[in-house]
Amino acid sequence: MPSITDCKCVLVIGATAGIGRALALVIHELPSKPTVIVAGRRQERLDELTEEGDRIKAVNFDVNSGRDALKSSVQDIVTNYPDLDAVMFSSGIQHIFDFKKPESVDLDKLETELNTNYTSIIRMTTFFLPHFLKLSERGRPSFIITVTSGLAIVPGPWVPNYCATKAALHSFSLSLDQQLKDTNVTVMEIIPPLVESELHDHQGTTPKYSKFWMPLDEFTKGAMEGLKRGDLQIPVGTAAQQWEVFEKGKAEKAAKTQEIFQKNA
Repeated sequence: MPSITDCKCVLVIGATAGIGRALALVIHELPSKPTVIVAGRRQERLDELTEEGDRIKAVNFDVNSGRDALKSSVQDIVTNYPDLDAVMFSSGIQHIFDFKKPESVDLDKLETELNTNYTSIIRMTTFFLPHFLKLSERGRPSFIITVTSGLAIVPGPWVPNYCATKAALHSFSLSLDQQLKDTNVTVMEIIPPLVESELHDHQGTTPKYSKFWMPLDEFTKGAMEGLKRGDLQIPVGTAAQQWEVFEKGKAEKAAKTQEIFQKNA
Protein backbone atom coordinates (compact mmCIF):
# COMPACT_ATOMS: atom_id res chain seq x y z
CA MET A 1 0.00 0.00 0.00
CA PRO A 2 1.42 3.47 -0.90
CA SER A 3 2.51 5.57 2.06
CA ILE A 4 4.29 8.79 2.96
CA THR A 5 7.58 6.89 2.65
CA ASP A 6 7.07 6.81 -1.14
CA CYS A 7 6.97 10.58 -1.48
CA LYS A 8 9.62 12.67 -3.19
CA CYS A 9 8.22 16.10 -2.34
CA VAL A 10 5.74 16.95 0.43
CA LEU A 11 3.99 20.30 0.89
CA VAL A 12 2.74 21.12 4.39
CA ILE A 13 0.31 24.04 4.43
CA GLY A 14 0.10 25.53 7.91
CA ALA A 15 3.63 24.51 8.89
CA THR A 16 4.66 27.48 11.03
CA ALA A 17 3.40 26.02 14.33
CA GLY A 18 1.91 23.04 16.11
CA ILE A 19 0.97 19.86 14.27
CA GLY A 20 2.00 21.11 10.83
CA ARG A 21 5.47 22.16 11.95
CA ALA A 22 6.10 18.96 13.90
CA LEU A 23 5.00 16.69 11.05
CA ALA A 24 6.99 18.65 8.46
CA LEU A 25 10.19 18.16 10.47
CA VAL A 26 9.59 14.44 11.04
CA ILE A 27 8.72 13.85 7.36
CA HIS A 28 11.97 15.60 6.46
CA GLU A 29 13.85 12.95 8.47
CA LEU A 30 12.37 9.97 6.59
CA PRO A 31 15.01 7.66 5.07
CA SER A 32 13.59 8.41 1.61
CA LYS A 33 14.88 12.01 2.06
CA PRO A 34 11.92 13.90 0.56
CA THR A 35 11.96 17.60 -0.15
CA VAL A 36 9.59 19.26 2.33
CA ILE A 37 7.93 22.54 1.40
CA VAL A 38 6.70 24.47 4.44
CA ALA A 39 3.97 27.00 3.76
CA GLY A 40 2.39 29.64 5.96
CA ARG A 41 1.98 33.36 6.53
CA ARG A 42 4.66 34.03 9.18
CA GLN A 43 7.86 34.56 7.26
CA GLU A 44 10.11 34.57 10.32
CA ARG A 45 8.81 31.12 11.27
CA LEU A 46 9.36 29.87 7.72
CA ASP A 47 12.92 31.19 7.77
CA GLU A 48 13.57 29.34 11.03
CA LEU A 49 12.28 26.10 9.52
CA THR A 50 14.53 26.30 6.47
CA GLU A 51 17.52 26.32 8.83
CA GLU A 52 16.50 22.83 10.02
CA GLY A 53 17.62 21.13 6.79
CA ASP A 54 18.78 21.65 3.21
CA ARG A 55 15.71 19.87 1.85
CA ILE A 56 13.26 22.19 3.63
CA LYS A 57 11.97 24.89 1.31
CA ALA A 58 9.64 27.73 2.30
CA VAL A 59 6.69 29.36 0.56
CA ASN A 60 4.80 32.32 1.99
CA PHE A 61 1.19 31.26 1.60
CA ASP A 62 -2.13 32.67 2.84
CA VAL A 63 -5.06 30.24 2.66
CA ASN A 64 -7.44 33.18 3.07
CA SER A 65 -6.34 34.79 -0.18
CA GLY A 66 -8.99 35.34 -2.81
CA ARG A 67 -9.82 32.45 -5.12
CA ASP A 68 -7.70 33.68 -8.04
CA ALA A 69 -4.71 34.47 -5.83
CA LEU A 70 -4.97 31.07 -4.18
CA LYS A 71 -5.08 29.33 -7.54
CA SER A 72 -2.06 31.30 -8.70
CA SER A 73 -0.13 30.34 -5.54
CA VAL A 74 -0.90 26.66 -6.08
CA GLN A 75 0.14 26.83 -9.72
CA ASP A 76 3.41 28.53 -8.76
CA ILE A 77 4.20 25.71 -6.31
CA VAL A 78 3.44 23.01 -8.89
CA THR A 79 5.58 24.81 -11.49
CA ASN A 80 8.53 25.29 -9.12
CA TYR A 81 8.26 21.79 -7.62
CA PRO A 82 7.17 19.41 -10.39
CA ASP A 83 7.99 16.39 -8.18
CA LEU A 84 5.36 17.44 -5.65
CA ASP A 85 3.47 14.27 -4.77
CA ALA A 86 1.83 15.05 -1.43
CA VAL A 87 0.04 17.97 0.16
CA MET A 88 -0.95 18.12 3.82
CA PHE A 89 -3.58 20.64 4.89
CA SER A 90 -2.70 21.50 8.48
CA SER A 91 -3.71 25.15 8.76
CA GLY A 92 -6.57 25.82 11.15
CA ILE A 93 -8.05 28.30 13.61
CA GLN A 94 -10.52 27.90 16.46
CA HIS A 95 -12.89 30.37 18.13
CA ILE A 96 -15.30 30.10 21.04
CA PHE A 97 -18.82 31.26 20.19
CA ASP A 98 -21.75 31.57 22.63
CA PHE A 99 -25.02 31.46 20.71
CA LYS A 100 -26.95 32.12 23.91
CA LYS A 101 -25.59 35.63 23.36
CA PRO A 102 -26.08 36.00 19.61
CA GLU A 103 -25.03 39.64 19.71
CA SER A 104 -21.58 38.47 20.84
CA VAL A 105 -21.04 36.20 17.82
CA ASP A 106 -18.46 37.81 15.55
CA LEU A 107 -19.56 36.73 12.09
CA ASP A 108 -16.31 37.90 10.50
CA LYS A 109 -14.37 35.52 12.77
CA LEU A 110 -16.90 32.76 12.14
CA GLU A 111 -16.63 33.08 8.37
CA THR A 112 -12.81 33.23 8.47
CA GLU A 113 -12.82 30.06 10.58
CA LEU A 114 -15.07 28.37 8.02
CA ASN A 115 -12.85 29.44 5.14
CA THR A 116 -9.55 28.54 6.83
CA ASN A 117 -10.68 25.13 8.08
CA TYR A 118 -12.85 24.02 5.19
CA THR A 119 -13.64 26.18 2.14
CA SER A 120 -10.03 27.08 1.30
CA ILE A 121 -9.03 23.41 1.57
CA ILE A 122 -11.69 22.41 -0.94
CA ARG A 123 -10.46 25.13 -3.28
CA MET A 124 -6.83 24.10 -2.94
CA THR A 125 -7.71 20.45 -3.46
CA THR A 126 -9.45 21.43 -6.70
CA PHE A 127 -6.36 23.37 -7.79
CA PHE A 128 -3.84 20.63 -6.88
CA LEU A 129 -5.76 17.72 -8.39
CA PRO A 130 -4.89 18.34 -12.07
CA HIS A 131 -1.21 17.93 -11.17
CA PHE A 132 -1.80 14.82 -9.06
CA LEU A 133 -4.01 13.23 -11.71
CA LYS A 134 -1.25 13.75 -14.28
CA LEU A 135 1.13 11.92 -11.94
CA SER A 136 -1.49 9.20 -11.62
CA GLU A 137 -1.62 8.74 -15.38
CA ARG A 138 2.14 8.11 -15.29
CA GLY A 139 1.71 5.51 -12.59
CA ARG A 140 3.05 7.67 -9.76
CA PRO A 141 1.20 7.68 -6.42
CA SER A 142 0.33 10.97 -4.76
CA PHE A 143 -1.38 11.97 -1.54
CA ILE A 144 -3.90 14.48 -0.26
CA ILE A 145 -3.68 14.54 3.55
CA THR A 146 -6.26 16.38 5.61
CA VAL A 147 -5.98 17.14 9.32
CA THR A 148 -9.38 17.11 10.99
CA SER A 149 -10.12 16.58 14.70
CA GLY A 150 -11.71 14.28 17.23
CA LEU A 151 -14.20 17.15 17.54
CA ALA A 152 -15.41 16.21 14.06
CA ILE A 153 -16.65 12.98 15.65
CA VAL A 154 -17.85 14.16 19.06
CA PRO A 155 -18.36 17.95 19.00
CA GLY A 156 -17.34 20.37 21.74
CA PRO A 157 -20.31 22.75 22.04
CA TRP A 158 -18.14 25.69 23.15
CA VAL A 159 -16.49 25.74 19.71
CA PRO A 160 -19.50 24.86 17.53
CA ASN A 161 -18.30 26.31 14.24
CA TYR A 162 -14.86 24.74 14.55
CA CYS A 163 -16.45 21.34 15.12
CA ALA A 164 -18.73 21.83 12.12
CA THR A 165 -15.82 22.77 9.84
CA LYS A 166 -13.84 19.71 10.89
CA ALA A 167 -16.89 17.45 10.52
CA ALA A 168 -17.38 18.82 7.01
CA LEU A 169 -13.72 18.19 6.15
CA HIS A 170 -13.95 14.66 7.58
CA SER A 171 -16.98 13.90 5.41
CA PHE A 172 -15.34 15.44 2.36
CA SER A 173 -12.20 13.34 2.90
CA LEU A 174 -14.24 10.12 2.89
CA SER A 175 -16.11 11.13 -0.26
CA LEU A 176 -13.02 12.35 -2.08
CA ASP A 177 -11.22 9.09 -1.37
CA GLN A 178 -14.07 7.16 -2.97
CA GLN A 179 -14.17 9.42 -6.02
CA LEU A 180 -10.43 8.92 -6.56
CA LYS A 181 -10.28 5.20 -5.77
CA ASP A 182 -9.59 4.27 -9.42
CA THR A 183 -6.60 6.63 -9.59
CA ASN A 184 -3.19 6.67 -7.93
CA VAL A 185 -4.25 9.61 -5.74
CA THR A 186 -4.74 8.54 -2.12
CA VAL A 187 -6.69 10.58 0.43
CA MET A 188 -5.48 10.23 4.02
CA GLU A 189 -7.04 11.85 7.09
CA ILE A 190 -5.25 12.54 10.37
CA ILE A 191 -7.70 12.82 13.29
CA PRO A 192 -6.01 14.43 16.31
CA PRO A 193 -7.30 14.60 19.87
CA LEU A 194 -6.67 17.74 21.95
CA VAL A 195 -2.96 18.28 21.25
CA GLU A 196 -0.36 20.66 22.67
CA SER A 197 -0.66 23.66 20.37
CA GLU A 198 -0.75 27.44 19.99
CA LEU A 199 -4.28 27.03 18.64
CA HIS A 200 -5.79 27.89 22.02
CA ASP A 201 -3.52 30.76 23.08
CA HIS A 202 -5.79 33.54 21.86
CA GLN A 203 -8.74 31.97 23.70
CA GLY A 204 -7.00 32.05 27.06
CA THR A 205 -7.68 28.32 27.49
CA THR A 206 -4.08 27.08 27.18
CA PRO A 207 -3.42 26.87 30.97
CA LYS A 208 -6.52 24.70 31.42
CA TYR A 209 -6.04 22.50 28.37
CA SER A 210 -2.32 21.97 29.05
CA LYS A 211 -3.25 19.86 32.08
CA PHE A 212 -4.67 17.09 29.90
CA TRP A 213 -3.76 17.62 26.24
CA MET A 214 -1.61 15.08 24.38
CA PRO A 215 2.04 16.19 24.16
CA LEU A 216 2.92 17.19 20.61
CA ASP A 217 5.82 14.73 20.35
CA GLU A 218 3.58 11.82 21.38
CA PHE A 219 0.91 12.82 18.88
CA THR A 220 3.45 13.24 16.08
CA LYS A 221 4.80 9.75 16.69
CA GLY A 222 1.30 8.23 16.47
CA ALA A 223 0.37 10.19 13.36
CA MET A 224 3.60 9.25 11.59
CA GLU A 225 3.06 5.56 12.33
CA GLY A 226 -0.25 5.76 10.46
CA LEU A 227 1.24 7.78 7.60
CA LYS A 228 4.05 5.25 7.17
CA ARG A 229 1.59 2.35 7.17
CA GLY A 230 -0.50 4.09 4.54
CA ASP A 231 -3.65 4.19 6.72
CA LEU A 232 -6.47 6.13 5.12
CA GLN A 233 -7.78 7.28 8.51
CA ILE A 234 -5.34 7.98 11.31
CA PRO A 235 -7.10 8.71 14.62
CA VAL A 236 -4.68 9.27 17.49
CA GLY A 237 -5.10 9.15 21.28
CA THR A 238 -8.62 9.76 22.56
CA ALA A 239 -9.72 10.43 18.98
CA ALA A 240 -8.93 6.77 18.24
CA GLN A 241 -11.34 5.71 20.97
CA GLN A 242 -14.08 7.94 19.55
CA TRP A 243 -13.38 6.66 16.04
CA GLU A 244 -13.76 3.04 17.21
CA VAL A 245 -17.20 3.79 18.69
CA PHE A 246 -18.69 6.12 16.10
CA GLU A 247 -16.73 5.94 12.84
CA LYS A 248 -15.28 2.47 12.35
CA GLY A 249 -16.70 0.98 9.17
CA LYS A 250 -18.02 4.30 7.82
CA ALA A 251 -15.48 4.38 4.98
CA GLU A 252 -16.61 0.92 3.88
CA LYS A 253 -20.24 2.06 4.01
CA ALA A 254 -19.36 5.10 1.93
CA ALA A 255 -17.79 2.77 -0.64
CA LYS A 256 -21.00 0.71 -0.78
CA THR A 257 -23.06 3.87 -1.20
CA GLN A 258 -20.81 5.00 -4.06
CA GLU A 259 -21.14 1.59 -5.70
CA ILE A 260 -24.93 1.68 -5.50
CA PHE A 261 -25.00 5.23 -6.90
CA GLN A 262 -22.78 4.27 -9.86
CA LYS A 263 -24.94 1.25 -10.70
CA ASN A 264 -28.09 3.35 -10.72
CA ALA A 265 -26.74 6.53 -12.25
